[in-house]
Amino acid sequence: MRRQLPPLTALRAFEAAARHLSFAAAAAELGVTPTAISHQIRELELACGQALFRRRPRPLVLTEAGQRLFPVLRAGLDDFAAAVAALREAEPRETLRLTTTNAFAHLWLVPRLAEWRKRRPDITLEIIGTDAQLDLRAGEADLAIRYARTAPPGLVTREILRDRHWPICSPSLLPGGTPARRPSELLRLTLIHMTWGAWLAEPPDWSHWLAAARRIEPGLASAGHAGALSFREELHAYEALLAGQGIAIYSDLLAARALASGRLVKAFDLSLLGLGFLLTHVPDHRKQAAIAAFSAWIEEAAAATPPERRGAAGAGNASAST
Repeated sequence: MRRQLPPLTALRAFEAAARHLSFAAAAAELGVTPTAISHQIRELELACGQALFRRRPRPLVLTEAGQRLFPVLRAGLDDFAAAVAALREAEPRETLRLTTTNAFAHLWLVPRLAEWRKRRPDITLEIIGTDAQLDLRAGEADLAIRYARTAPPGLVTREILRDRHWPICSPSLLPGGTPARRPSELLRLTLIHMTWGAWLAEPPDWSHWLAAARRIEPGLASAGHAGALSFREELHAYEALLAGQGIAIYSDLLAARALASGRLVKAFDLSLLGLGFLLTHVPDHRKQAAIAAFSAWIEEAAAATPPERRGAAGAGNASAST
């Protein structure tokens, strides 16, 4: 098919003349004479076997064949020009694939990515949001931010953040929007549960929070009085919190923006120690320079997070370890 293409000069001459509906204007744009434009278009008409312009009477107009050819040719030349411009302007870019949980990506990382892009526009960051642990050694991702108590063996690991888990809800569910005075007051609300995997012993959930609360209020029931909601996906539980559908034991780090704005509040001054957000990668990774750049940036971003929003020890008057 490509052997049947007319010369590019003829195609360019036709496109310019059809766009301007003037041989003279096309000649001025392409830096040739109107006679040259006329000859090139004649050559194209011979190749097509049809007239492309109606030259008499004036003004110059496209024939039906010319009207069919012009938009296709114009689009093709525009695409050629854009592709060449992109090649001229393109800089070598490295892609760094980061895997982390959906909740951490959505609630903490993504809102800060504009700062990362300002810092390193030459590195494309591909976020793989999944609660499954991808195999870094097999190359499923370049680095990970994992939520865990201990570092995975055989990987380079640094803890960037740690959280605490509090009873958190919409202020509309609390009388006067103020925290409860006794743990039992929370049991009148719908308890929102999140499914933790079998990988985590003693998760920061309602059962462990209520056990800790019995040190304050002995005889506290093990379940609420208004039923419960249960979610496998943490972000679904978060949306239920924002909608005022119940109360959850939830990470103060992930809920930090909603807590700061007042959309959510800590319903009682008792928290459970959370886990660490661990930045991990294989040793001697071939993208070591890009990993080092991202590691430095995210550690700065984590350090800029106020202590009360990092789950730091002493964030509340009462706490419990798990």
